[in-house]
Amino acid sequence: MSEHDWLAARFEENRDHLRAVAYRILGSAPEAEDAVQEAWIRLSRSDADSIDNLGGWLTTVVGRICLDMLRWRRGRPEQPVGDHSPVLADTDVPDPELEAVQADSVGLALLVVLETLTPAERLAFVLHDLFAVPFEDIAPIIGKSPASARQLASRARRRVQGTPEPLDADALRQKEIVTAFLAASRGGDFEALLEILDPDVVFRTDEAVRERGALAMVRGATAVAETFSGRAQAARLTLIDGLPGAVWSHRGEPQVVFNFTITNNRITSITLLGNPDYLQTVDLVPLET
Repeated sequence: MSEHDWLAARFEENRDHLRAVAYRILGSAPEAEDAVQEAWIRLSRSDADSIDNLGGWLTTVVGRICLDMLRWRRGRPEQPVGDHSPVLADTDVPDPELEAVQADSVGLALLVVLETLTPAERLAFVLHDLFAVPFEDIAPIIGKSPASARQLASRARRRVQGTPEPLDADALRQKEIVTAFLAASRGGDFEALLEILDPDVVFRTDEAVRERGALAMVRGATAVAETFSGRAQAARLTLIDGLPGAVWSHRGEPQVVFNFTITNNRITSITLLGNPDYLQTVDLVPLET
């Protein structure tokens, strides 16, 4: 048996597992097959002799591929859900093995809920809770620390179970301050803005936001209050990577993220971020006011 044939045989031993992983992450039979095929291409181009745990390596690779596919899908809001999710499509999954996957612990109802998660939440939850992949292995895939991966999986688990993740005391206080800031901004309440802003507050924007006409930097409570007074009408309270902030969206897609830094109950910095790469990776969870 040639080395290529041996590698292909080892890959086939893992194919069913990889298809199950990909399907549970993507919720789409065709996309799952594409992810598995891409994993084979990457394996065939790699130094297989340097891989100690082929099954773990392939699971990680499929996870990365699926994450990229979810982020690409998220960036194409015009694509109908039925095109990528048999859960909400009119057609049945033709493959008996994938039908079995649908019928087991994932279930159609769970797949529908998974559609509401961010890509990183979905990946962390599926890999850890359904396939027992350690957070230490999940973290490099999503570009975060193991602790952050654990938090993402926990957040996803709560949303799947229908129980919102509780905010700690600091996050609750930040939520109150951001809520007050948004209300004062929308209402044009200049004095209320001054009360919320630190005297030395700094407002910054990235290049993508500046291209929309925003200033690069504004310093001082008075200047920042003037900048925001009567504005932020469409910004909505959102949990941003675990901390309360705000997001402006267009047709359901995030366009600008408002990050806040709060010290001693006053806002010390506001940063507006609209870089597309950042928007694809940041974890956003809508908050109720």
